[in-house]
Amino acid sequence: MQKGQIRVQTENIFPIIKKFLYSDHEIFLRELVSNATDATQKIKTLSSIGEAKGELGELRIDVRLDSKEKTITIEDRGVGMTKEEVDKYLNQVAFSGAEEFLTKYKDASIIGHFGLGFYSAFMVASKVEVLTQSFQEDAPTVYWSCDGSPEFELYEVEKKQRGTKIILHVNEESAEFLDAYKLKGILEKFCKFLPIPIFFTDVHAEVKKEDDKEVAEEKSINNTNPIWVKKPSELTKEDYEKFYRELYPFGETPLFWIHLNVDYPFNLTGVLYFPKIKQSYEIQKDKIQLYCNQVFVTDEVKDIVPEFLMLLHGVIDSPDIPLNVSRSYLQGDPNVRKINAHITKKVADKLEEIFKNDRAEFEQKWESLGLFVKYGMMTDDKFLDKANKFLVMENVDGKFFTLEEYKMATETLQKNKDGKQIVLYTTNPVQQDAYIQACKAKGYEVVKMETLVDAAFLNTMEMKWENTSFVRVDADIVDNLIDKQESNESVLSKDETEQLKSLFTLQIPELNVTTEIKGLSTDSAPVIATRPEFMRRMKDMGAAGGGMTAFYAQMPDEVTLTVNGNHPVFQTILKEQNEDMKTKQVRNLADLALLSQGLLKGAELTNFINRSVQMMQGVNQSI
Repeated sequence: MQKGQIRVQTENIFPIIKKFLYSDHEIFLRELVSNATDATQKIKTLSSIGEAKGELGELRIDVRLDSKEKTITIEDRGVGMTKEEVDKYLNQVAFSGAEEFLTKYKDASIIGHFGLGFYSAFMVASKVEVLTQSFQEDAPTVYWSCDGSPEFELYEVEKKQRGTKIILHVNEESAEFLDAYKLKGILEKFCKFLPIPIFFTDVHAEVKKEDDKEVAEEKSINNTNPIWVKKPSELTKEDYEKFYRELYPFGETPLFWIHLNVDYPFNLTGVLYFPKIKQSYEIQKDKIQLYCNQVFVTDEVKDIVPEFLMLLHGVIDSPDIPLNVSRSYLQGDPNVRKINAHITKKVADKLEEIFKNDRAEFEQKWESLGLFVKYGMMTDDKFLDKANKFLVMENVDGKFFTLEEYKMATETLQKNKDGKQIVLYTTNPVQQDAYIQACKAKGYEVVKMETLVDAAFLNTMEMKWENTSFVRVDADIVDNLIDKQESNESVLSKDETEQLKSLFTLQIPELNVTTEIKGLSTDSAPVIATRPEFMRRMKDMGAAGGGMTAFYAQMPDEVTLTVNGNHPVFQTILKEQNEDMKTKQVRNLADLALLSQGLLKGAELTNFINRSVQMMQGVNQSI
């Protein structure tokens, strides 16, 4: 029997490990099971090249909970360790003190480092025991124990089975890990796709009975062969959808997926799914899981996956992503940048492929795809270059245009005096229907821009697309939308025009109202309310995002009331002898126009309703 001190030049390194190594104590189970997996994989490799003799037997990892004894046991049938290896990996923790430990291991990859990963056990255990027998012939079984101080015991014992058993005596402050449901949940979280079968046993759980006989139900908690380790050619559509349900049991069937499989200049495998996104935008990020050799690491992948693809679901597995404890330098790592760029390219290529091969399917899925594509075009210029080919815009009649197709369709009618292509859009086809119909009567194409991302999208694209400008259908009267300033002659006399101007001099709270009299077609509305494109955009951005545009949200709305002097209703109004009725009629026409812009609210809306009722009563009384 050997007794001694773990060779570190500090009184007790374990509190430092406990505080520094991991912020989340449940990771101890990931580390110990990962070590067991490595040991099992090694025995398979050694056996395949003839260095390990004899039968391998059933290769599995067992995790057993004994809540009464307050122990958690992790046992494998892997390579095991000799006495010399135990001394090397467990006793000779090669750092001279806390400062050197922090310097040496702050950027270390934890998974796969037996010594360092093993010490995570002391985050939850007051004592750790190890029983291990090497695969090497005639190697004695070794027992090692430590109570979290630099003191340890090491001696030989009898053990009949190759492999390693680690027994954790759980401390009082970590009693939560003695709950079977919690422990199994941690295994399913971190070890769900490890390549060696893992079995969990609660030794005090009730055993099922069948015909008065006890039936032991044994089922591994992990899928040892997930689809991302297979070749895409081996997989069917059903395989991908089944795996998606395994990851997200309550998720809808995804739109499509991308299988990642790269071995140069870095190793990367995985499957990324495009989920269905409802118009309600009940969006959940952090749905992509990062693995290292099938060991779950994190679902915070913002440095690895481009921001605009954070709404994707799925799995990424790469041994080349540095997994330091804090993950603070992921973003600066060259492999991370390469992986990020590769994922962007793969997504763009897949979208272009679907667009070219089955445009009808692509357009059918655009409601969900559009969010990814537009966000990507705003934030990633390389993606923008590719996406310009497959971005589609849907018009109010359900027809889709690429940017080039839209330009060709509107080449003649929708260029302003400066030669800019005008993209007319609506943010609310129902509310803005009157404006849309007026545009369609002119032969203009109106596209829908009604999602949360569209306001920012069109602002950005005006800077990135040459000679293109977006104008909302209600930004001006239809004759001026393309900025050609066509002649608008009114049939009204000069005196009648002045009368109308006087009648339409309105003071409306929280609105800056400008009135103009123009001669539009007789089938145009009598009064049209429009809002300047720039100011409306600024107010919308300020209301949505704050920041530098926040002050715009507090400013009064600017609105122009264009009075159509050619509309027959004004001949009637101007002849009205009752001045009160005339005033009410004019105000109601103005209010109807404001209502179409959603600008009639509160007391002004109430007044409009009451005034309309009074006017109807007056008409009835006169009859």
